[in-house]
Amino acid sequence: MTTPRSKAEKPLYIRVNPKDNMAIVVNTGGLPEGTVFPCGLRLLQHVPQGHKVALTHIDQEEKIIRYGEVIGYALKKISKGSWIDESLVKLPEPPQLEDLPIASCVPEPLPPLEGYTFEGYINEDGSVGTKNILGITTSVQCVAGVLHYAVKKIKEELLPCYPNVEDVVALTHTYGCGVAINAPDAIIPIRTIQNITRNPNFGGELLVVGLGCEKLLPERLVPDGETGKIMTLQESHGFIPMVKVIMAMAEERLDRLNRRKRVTCPASALVVGLQCGGSDAFSGITANPAVGYTADLLVRAGATVMFSEVTEVRDAVHLLTPRAINEAVGRALIREMQWYDDYLQNGRVDRSANPTPGNKKGGLVNIVEKSLGSIVKSGTSPIVGVLSPGERAVEKGLLFAATPASDFVCGTLQLASGINVQVFTTGRGTPYGLAAAPVIKVSTRNTLADQWHDLIDLNAGTIATGEATIEEVGWELFRLILDIASGTKKTWADHWGLHNDLALFNPAPVT
Repeated sequence: MTTPRSKAEKPLYIRVNPKDNMAIVVNTGGLPEGTVFPCGLRLLQHVPQGHKVALTHIDQEEKIIRYGEVIGYALKKISKGSWIDESLVKLPEPPQLEDLPIASCVPEPLPPLEGYTFEGYINEDGSVGTKNILGITTSVQCVAGVLHYAVKKIKEELLPCYPNVEDVVALTHTYGCGVAINAPDAIIPIRTIQNITRNPNFGGELLVVGLGCEKLLPERLVPDGETGKIMTLQESHGFIPMVKVIMAMAEERLDRLNRRKRVTCPASALVVGLQCGGSDAFSGITANPAVGYTADLLVRAGATVMFSEVTEVRDAVHLLTPRAINEAVGRALIREMQWYDDYLQNGRVDRSANPTPGNKKGGLVNIVEKSLGSIVKSGTSPIVGVLSPGERAVEKGLLFAATPASDFVCGTLQLASGINVQVFTTGRGTPYGLAAAPVIKVSTRNTLADQWHDLIDLNAGTIATGEATIEEVGWELFRLILDIASGTKKTWADHWGLHNDLALFNPAPVT
């Protein structure tokens, strides 16, 4: 358990870039009016933790700068030492997609990082699992109740007989019928379901439970069309026979999975998803930079790393397209931004829909500031590929996997893209977890790590207080990923069994 820290902290703020005309207050509980920083700056009012203090006088319509980038314009004059509240900041226009530089500043590859391994489960297709799980998917929501009942009995009666199998997971969702199955955008939920069943942590064992009259035919979820992998409820004579058939089919797969053993695998077999949720103003200066450093280490080790969340990339995309390894990758990144622009416009939603009230309470004033802090998770490596929502990763290196920013929707889509580990940064705190892949939670603040000592796996708040460097926390996370992937350590979410439901992204019509 983490020991609570002393409340007697000296006044401390963080200015990220010399161009910044504001800084973030670090102290727990914020600082009161009249506080004087070592540099001589005097607070004219109380400023909460994580919120902004003006380092200079800022005139009306003048730029407000953080990370060396414009995050907004002052709606009225802001005095030096004042709290820059969100109500004082005008949202700037997003970068124009047609004017973005592409592949204009591709980073040089970093030196290879060799010799790092983990203990994983090798699959026939060459992918590697970090868990050994039986996943049973559904073709339609109608069958979810039956499957949940069957899975409960499988866990109670069968799973103890197969000690090498960690869990049995019902891959239920809200799709399958009552939908425009042939609409162009229906490909997104369909390929997501198809690819989740192929996640490396399920060991290639496929079992689909269908109803028999749904629009999403179960055969579409079985790559080889083998009907022996499908159980159809409408062909059963009663509820108990349904459950017995599911259990019998599950036991065949449990027997095969139980024979699997962990073997030493290179770190290049890792597929790591990066995500943030419950973000705050510290996300972009502690946890996300540390994760970005880890992302570079993983890429150097030959692994696959994906960052996501289109709405939390869009306003900083001008900093990403120059890192695209070539013109095609840059155009693909712009394509995903444009698709989501159109999607939001069709829904009559503007950019102010993100951030959340909690993000704002944590000091984030708008989506521009949030995006600039979010993209730091991607590190400094070249972006070598772009995935549309639900597409499966096939390349090594740093990828952008397009997803909404919603934690559980992003997690679902990253599972479909093939992650075997996820790293999740949070400033406000969330118990979020995935049954199919371990989720390593990294806190942005010491306060959260102390408060949620049995939910946070790694604390990056020490970066803000000067107790650790970005590099030190980045290496600590890298080693933790290898331990978690090997099964020698367990995330708190897995320890407590905190696992969110799958949440498909379905932009197509519901009929």
